Amino acid sequence: MTAASNPKPRPASSSASSPGSSTSAAARVAAISGLVFAVLFVVALVLLHRAPKLADPDAAYTAFYAGGGDQLFVAIGLYLVPFAGIAFLWHMTAMRDVLDTLTPTPSAMAHGLNLLAGVIFVILLFAGTAAVGAVAFGIYFGHTPAEDPAVARAFTGLGYGLVFIFGVRGAGMFALTTTTLLRTAKVLPKIPAVIAYLLAAFLLLAVTNNPVAFLVFPAWVVLVSVFLLRHSAASRSLPDRTPDTTRPTLGGATPS
Repeated sequence: MTAASNPKPRPASSSASSPGSSTSAAARVAAISGLVFAVLFVVALVLLHRAPKLADPDAAYTAFYAGGGDQLFVAIGLYLVPFAGIAFLWHMTAMRDVLDTLTPTPSAMAHGLNLLAGVIFVILLFAGTAAVGAVAFGIYFGHTPAEDPAVARAFTGLGYGLVFIFGVRGAGMFALTTTTLLRTAKVLPKIPAVIAYLLAAFLLLAVTNNPVAFLVFPAWVVLVSVFLLRHSAASRSLPDRTPDTTRPTLGGATPS
């Protein structure tokens, strides 16, 4: 019986990707989904802004709900909010994937608060915008009679409270913790990180119910997404340092 010959070494799978390429792909997904979120969020906010504000008189509420055109725009804005929230969840998840790769042992507190703040922001965004657009949605699609201005104002107040008191704080905490984690991972340079911290501080501390102030958060997302795209491009340009196990070493032996 002859001795079995040494088996040929199996080549590395061509489908296997290096850590750098996987990080580059996750950073690209995080950046693109962040930009999609920013666009959808701004468009939805502009459309929902057509609804009467808290400070508007009862006559403005009565005239708005007696008409039909602006109610359609508000309903469209309401439909866009869930898609903005889904894009944000993609952005958050992909970015956390990048951070987990670049910093395998991040700050436990910042990492945990980041996830909780992002989820809280989405939940409160959904609930608050639903309250603001509830009356217009019911009138346009449910063909219900126009509500009393006091009822519509109550729904608006509920929505503003959920979004501008609670939701904005969740967005600020998410921006603060994410900026810290991205800075630790060396994705954000010093000056952009300072700008990101200032935007996060505004979201945490600002006392206003002006919807324009809420545009600070998509601005922060755009800033972070630009540097995630930059990080993705830099990661793709790095040479692949994965050793070639199919080539024999000096002396004819192949690596195990």
